[in-house]
Amino acid sequence: MAKKTKEKTKSIEESLWQACDKLRGSVEPSEYKHVVLGLIFLKFTSDKFQERKAELIAEEKKKYVEMKDFYTMKNVFFLEETSRWSYISKNAKQDDIAIKIDTALHTIEKNNPSLRGALPDNYFSRLGLDKSKLASLLDKINEIDTLKDADQDIVGRVYEYFLSKFALKEGKGKGEFYTPKTIVNLIAELIEPYKGIIYDPACGSGGMFVQSIKFIENHHGSKKEISIYGQEYTNTSINWLR
Repeated sequence: MAKKTKEKTKSIEESLWQACDKLRGSVEPSEYKHVVLGLIFLKFTSDKFQERKAELIAEEKKKYVEMKDFYTMKNVFFLEETSRWSYISKNAKQDDIAIKIDTALHTIEKNNPSLRGALPDNYFSRLGLDKSKLASLLDKINEIDTLKDADQDIVGRVYEYFLSKFALKEGKGKGEFYTPKTIVNLIAELIEPYKGIIYDPACGSGGMFVQSIKFIENHHGSKKEISIYGQEYTNTSINWLR
């Protein structure tokens, strides 16, 4: 009788480390996080889109799956066909894949005013990464299940990883810090943000805002009772997923 083998599930960090291998020799280590965060953003928004699409089909609302309002009502970005991860993945080995990635990011930002100024402009085309290396990187990102841990700040987790592994060691990350999720949870519990204004003067990827909203939801409060304001000196670290 054949023995059953238990399939090992890769952690996000393990997949990110392997993704870095695809970038070595092509871009500076301090640039890794910008490359990967852009692709993680595309994967995450697409995973959320597909999740919502599946909900609509399960609710026998298949005729609404291409209607933007049925996504935005659930705080999910509606993605055009060319902005979906399935399209990017399918065309990963095309000569113009960098242009396709930039076009996807531009289209998402254009169709969602809340993202104005948050996404990079023609970044992947200017990067000049070899198409075979970019294709291999896309394959690695494809292995990451961005929805596996629903309570995780996926962007913050990725950003923290790159700060700890590369930016800080090179001395290029002075002044860049990521507050661990446990600390942010404690702060949210202490300030009890049921109503009023939440202001973060160094908001980074927005983890404080995410945990404040989760605090309100867990305590059956109303999100309509609060206003959120934040600022960030480093524009490449802010609001990838908000």
